[in-house]
Amino acid sequence: MQPRIPRQSPQEEDSRRQDTARLSDELAAVVSGARRRAVRDRDRHVDPAHLLHSLLEQDPDVHAVLGDGPQVARLLGYLVQRSIGYGLRWQGTVEDSGAVPVVPDGDGLSPLAADALHDCRLRAARRGDPLARGADLLGALVRDPRARAVEVLGRSGVDVDELRARIGEQGAPGVEGAY
Repeated sequence: MQPRIPRQSPQEEDSRRQDTARLSDELAAVVSGARRRAVRDRDRHVDPAHLLHSLLEQDPDVHAVLGDGPQVARLLGYLVQRSIGYGLRWQGTVEDSGAVPVVPDGDGLSPLAADALHDCRLRAARRGDPLARGADLLGALVRDPRARAVEVLGRSGVDVDELRARIGEQGAPGVEGAY
């Protein structure tokens, strides 16, 4: 039986280590958690919803951006439902931004998940922070309206347009700096 997420060659592992070097330790743990979740869910790729789920489980600053309270609980409940069966219609598919042909990228990320991680690093750099943080990833995840993370947020009652505006140029509540 082949693994669901392809094993990396030593060169790919070095490349991934270089990429995660620009992520905070907390955010690197989020990405690792998303990879484990994708394997557990038997998904072929880590998608933005996996990243969102792991981000919510591990980063209390993101709770502050989302407004904490019942909204975060509802969102986590929705993500758990997705992981125990709701996501069956998503299994075996690759989320595609439409910008490039869908080709497995060797690190197990869907095209939109890879774009989100790249974008979160750019957000940190624009802010002058050498490390990308959870709120950077949240901002990157809600950027593309076709991302599964946006669908999950919307279905759980989050006003995604308002969230984008809060994370946008004005900065996010409870988080240092502008995003």
